[in-house]
Amino acid sequence: MDFDLSEDQQMLAKTVRDYARKESTVERFRKLRDTDGLGYTKEAWAQMGELGWLSVPFPEDIGGFGGSFLDCGLVLEELGKTLVPEPYLASVVLAGRTLLRAGDADQHAKYLTPMMEGQTTLALAYAERGHRFDPTQADTKATESGGTWSLTGEKIFVLNGHAADHLVVSAMVGDELGLFVVDGDADQMKRETLRLIDGHRGARIRFESTPAAARLSGGDAAAIIERAMDDGAAAAAAEGLGVLQTMLWTTVEYLKTREQFGSKIGSFQALQHRAVEMFVEVELMRSVTTEAIVRADEDGPERIAAIAAAKHQLGVGGAFVSRQAIQLHGGIGVTDEADIGLYFKRHHALMTLFGDVEHHVRRYAAGAA
Repeated sequence: MDFDLSEDQQMLAKTVRDYARKESTVERFRKLRDTDGLGYTKEAWAQMGELGWLSVPFPEDIGGFGGSFLDCGLVLEELGKTLVPEPYLASVVLAGRTLLRAGDADQHAKYLTPMMEGQTTLALAYAERGHRFDPTQADTKATESGGTWSLTGEKIFVLNGHAADHLVVSAMVGDELGLFVVDGDADQMKRETLRLIDGHRGARIRFESTPAAARLSGGDAAAIIERAMDDGAAAAAAEGLGVLQTMLWTTVEYLKTREQFGSKIGSFQALQHRAVEMFVEVELMRSVTTEAIVRADEDGPERIAAIAAAKHQLGVGGAFVSRQAIQLHGGIGVTDEADIGLYFKRHHALMTLFGDVEHHVRRYAAGAA
């Protein structure tokens, strides 16, 4: 397998990196976190659309860039380095690719095209109480009357659910799972904004005979929603790689400047050893994440194993890196004023989303059996 990036991929990563460092620093994230509103800005989202980042993983025949999930992963890695808050993972990866697989040409034009242009955002509403990491189980019901579908039920922890212009919602149609699009301003839908551990926002959404704008009938809905979880897990690993890289760099710089007993603490051999161990875990994260985002577009057990391995490393090796970063910063590391704490929280959110360590160990083992 060739892991070398093409010239276009290197340029894409550099463009996102330069934008994030200049236009979306950690200070911007902190300011948006501490104010009321979306938690991000529509202006920045529109700019991402103009730059073509939102169309990266979509085919050219629907107006996309025609790229791969690898390209998408490169974008997410760079966004993770400065905690860019725009809902790339929620809108492009989760809801966008689900719409791509389940929708028809008219639905692509109606819902995907404006998202790729940065005019709208999307959300995938699948999680429910009591179903843990099984997205194919739902208590939300869909009923049809006079050719119109309506939904009744509740979805929890809907990423970007507080602000999405359109929501892709899973619901039971009899004994089968179905996928529906609900407009963000639909009647009889209640959205409760949630402030998540990492400073991002989501929603708890209640549907009370809420009219659906469309039913997505392309393919097996259960298989499509499971594939969306794989996409989400691979995306979380890619963004997590960017988060962990910054935690390592920030900690090493702190060791070079912080003085104790008249010496830079980075001169202490025991702390140097800790930093080296952090570096090793980050490089391992880079290796398994690269394979995961390369294989994300494939079918078969190799894809599942690669994504499960990356998510496991994010949870185990990543946890080591994030905890060491906090410890090596000392008392300041546990204060809200220190940026390292913001990265720590984002990492912990990403390592739980779309399956925790135990979940992915079981998936890896099942695939190897």
